[in-house]
Amino acid sequence: MNARREAMYGYLFTLPWMIGMSVFMLYPVVASCWYSFCDYSVLKPPMWIGLANYQELFQDEVFWQATRNTLVFAMLSLPLSTVVALALAVLLNGKVRGQSVYRALFFMPSLVPVVPVAVLWFWLFNGDHGIINVMLHSMHIPTVNWMSNPAYTKWAIVVLTVWGGGNTMLIYLAGLQDVPTSLLEASELDGASGAQRFRHVTVPMISPVILFNVVMGLIGSLQVFAVPYVLWPTGSPERSAYFYAMYLFDNAFKFNKMGYACAMGVLMFLMILVLTLALLKVGERKVHYQDGG
Repeated sequence: MNARREAMYGYLFTLPWMIGMSVFMLYPVVASCWYSFCDYSVLKPPMWIGLANYQELFQDEVFWQATRNTLVFAMLSLPLSTVVALALAVLLNGKVRGQSVYRALFFMPSLVPVVPVAVLWFWLFNGDHGIINVMLHSMHIPTVNWMSNPAYTKWAIVVLTVWGGGNTMLIYLAGLQDVPTSLLEASELDGASGAQRFRHVTVPMISPVILFNVVMGLIGSLQVFAVPYVLWPTGSPERSAYFYAMYLFDNAFKFNKMGYACAMGVLMFLMILVLTLALLKVGERKVHYQDGG
């Protein structure tokens, strides 16, 4: 009887979470899958059309352009942000004066809301009197039309993404502090250089942290939305910074093609799932866990 009563109390305690999970996550997911097979404009009842939305998507040039833009952005931003965040974490893990101040300064950009950050960088990237071009001009380096040249629009968002990587840096810093000093000292006694200790000791020991950050960075890169939407409210030049999530949003709330947008959402979920599983599969061979798992 006591066991049943304890189980009942446990279910009662988890009931609010279960209700919230069902209402705000499970139901929207199931509804989105259903609407992806419907012609649904929000203003009218959904009408079943089968795979028509998916067939139209695969023939939609804008869909393919948005997908390419998103994948290119992910391939540019993910490696660069990973390297920069890890390098900063290594530097901030050293014994230097004012260590806590430096850590706070590098972490602070990640605390700024997305819209103010986009507005700030809009001024910095201004082709005529932006600070970045002023600095390039003062060093006699050719200036760049960051906002109007399709060749540089993605790079502008990559720079902004790397600048705001304080959360990733902090996670790497926590991982570095968990590396056993005994291993580092033993490798140093064996004559290993600093670079060799980092490659053969530090990196394997923090490989689970690297995998976690790469997976989270991949998901975030594929869902990039707010920054380019604020930087180019009327559209980027030649749709060079028009990403998957932006096209999904436009279909849902501008064109009232909610069923079409739901189909895009399902495909995005499948794309993220496949890429994440691929990373985890690679991690099975490359990632070292201290417990030997």
